[in-house]
Amino acid sequence: MPLAVPLSKKRKLIQALAVGVTLMPATALVAQFAINGPGANPIEEVTHVTGEWGLRFVLLSLAITPARQFFGWRWAPPLRRTIGLAGFCYAALHLATYAYFDLGLDKDAIFEDLTERPYVMVGMAGFVLLLILAMTSTQGWMKRLGSRWHKLHKLVYVAATLGVAHHFWLIKADYRPAIVHGALLVGLLGARMASRSRKAVLSPG
Repeated sequence: MPLAVPLSKKRKLIQALAVGVTLMPATALVAQFAINGPGANPIEEVTHVTGEWGLRFVLLSLAITPARQFFGWRWAPPLRRTIGLAGFCYAALHLATYAYFDLGLDKDAIFEDLTERPYVMVGMAGFVLLLILAMTSTQGWMKRLGSRWHKLHKLVYVAATLGVAHHFWLIKADYRPAIVHGALLVGLLGARMASRSRKAVLSPG
């Protein structure tokens, strides 16, 4: 009869698998450049890949709570922080690629984009929220903020909404990926509202 795997080891294994999954888009991009070369516009490719996967991982992190509530996946909640931080890291790479490789860290050009291009403003606002959430995701900040921590981290829904709007705004041709992301966000918001309604019914007092 096989020995049972301790719960702590299972959690570590699941976390390791989650980290591996979050690294796959970056690994695939590096492999693509290594095998096929940089292509016609590698900066644009990196910008798009990191931006889209940043948004996808943020949305995936939001899906963990409904998955636990509706499917009983008790092992899933610890992954929310891991996947959310992965989303932030890809968003940071997205911003760094745009600011450094596309604009050459030109302060005037960056300021002009931030003040004249609405989709850049929206994207930057979403990134600032993700930065705040990433910085306060530690156990230390949870203790410092207490009950306020949960209220603060509800801003991830605002960040996700801004990310979807940013994606829609900058697309010029194929809107299908942005539509999928938008539909996922609407579904997640609907699941959150359904969960809150169910709690209100079960505990009306």
